[in-house]
Amino acid sequence: MKDRKKITKHQSSKISRRDFMGAAAAVAAITIVPRHVLGGRGRVSANEKLNIAGIGVGGRGASDLRALESENFVALCDVDWERASGSFKKYSSARKYKDFRRMLDKEAKNIDAVVIGAPDHIHAPAAIMAMKMGKHVYCEKPMAHTIYEARRMTEVACETGVVTQMGNQGHAGEGLRLTYEFIHDGAIGTIREVHVWTDRAGVPERAWWPQGIGRPKGSSPVPGTLDWDMWLGPARWRPYAKFRNSKGDMVSYCPFNWRGWWDFGCGALGDMAVHNADPAFYCLDLGAPIAAEAQSGPVNDETFPVWSIITYYFPAKGNRPAVKMKWYDGGKKPPNPPELKGRELQSNGILFVGSKGKIVCGSHAGSPALLPEELSRSYKKPAKTLARSPGHHKEWADACRANKPLDAKAGFWYSGPFTEALLVGNLAVRLGRRVEWDTKTMRCSNAPEADNYITKFYRAGWSV
Repeated sequence: MKDRKKITKHQSSKISRRDFMGAAAAVAAITIVPRHVLGGRGRVSANEKLNIAGIGVGGRGASDLRALESENFVALCDVDWERASGSFKKYSSARKYKDFRRMLDKEAKNIDAVVIGAPDHIHAPAAIMAMKMGKHVYCEKPMAHTIYEARRMTEVACETGVVTQMGNQGHAGEGLRLTYEFIHDGAIGTIREVHVWTDRAGVPERAWWPQGIGRPKGSSPVPGTLDWDMWLGPARWRPYAKFRNSKGDMVSYCPFNWRGWWDFGCGALGDMAVHNADPAFYCLDLGAPIAAEAQSGPVNDETFPVWSIITYYFPAKGNRPAVKMKWYDGGKKPPNPPELKGRELQSNGILFVGSKGKIVCGSHAGSPALLPEELSRSYKKPAKTLARSPGHHKEWADACRANKPLDAKAGFWYSGPFTEALLVGNLAVRLGRRVEWDTKTMRCSNAPEADNYITKFYRAGWSV
């Protein structure tokens, strides 16, 4: 605890001097700093392939590489070369590394951009180092592990003028745009209430990953292909260990199960709210909450609770009234709308409650539908007022070639504030009570102990 308090005290002095940098500030910074000054190759022509380095190229990272196969992969980094073997084999000309810091140092003159598919606790150290070197960044969701990291990543993106994108691919989808057009056409009237939910991590007997458990006792042999110390990165050292999941299988923190551990992941909220709550933040321009409160299963210092329900309070903005947004995970859902006439809500989704009707979407803003059915049948689909995306990854790559950060619509200028807002909910879960949030000072005005979780401990060599 001493280390954590020391870090918090040191960093909060910096935090309190930082005001939020919005899109206008981003534009101002973007026009000032040419990438070649920071070490980038300079502008890439419209017909030229990007030279990309990958960080975390097994699992989700491998999927990101497949989506960018029309580009050129120069270097690949992963701490587990067995898990990354498929990517290494597929892109055999790329040079291989285990330490992304060494890779970025050695490949600085050879790359234009970095794709980060590593666990949440690695996102900020990798992205910030790359951005400071003038490299464009595509970072998997959630953008950051803590609120401080999200703020810092946004600032560095604005300061350097690189093109960024968070990996919430639904932001490029037709569903998000259609939802926006319905809402701004007045289809369901004034919105004051939103519900968002996911089936993750899930009820224990069929959980996606373990939550609600303590730290495993003892240690287990580290697989020969895994660099465990490098996998831990900025996190406090702990022994590699195995434990039983809800199905009775012996598993470890990696791959995949790290999502449920406070030191490595952001729980179901970080994994899925970036997808399912995105329509609310985008369509209603929610901004930062002023408060959040949570109900949950038992909370411990190791893993997220098995379930949680978080209520966010957003102030009125412009012509929009104040909005209350409720988040549900771990098998919890909002009450079934009577307009569904007995049909169940999907396992993931969002429900907008308006004065004249409702909109329900599936995961990633998929298949938006008006409720009741009579409204859906009678309402004329609104005009397409928003530009359509060529696809989430291509949108980012094209923006990199054009050197236009605001053309990547889930850039850190948008995703940073979005991530910050979501993670305020985890503060309420961790503390077990309502938190009053001041986004300008990045503090909970009624809970100074939250400082321990707004930022975190970093091992030497990994600070941001």
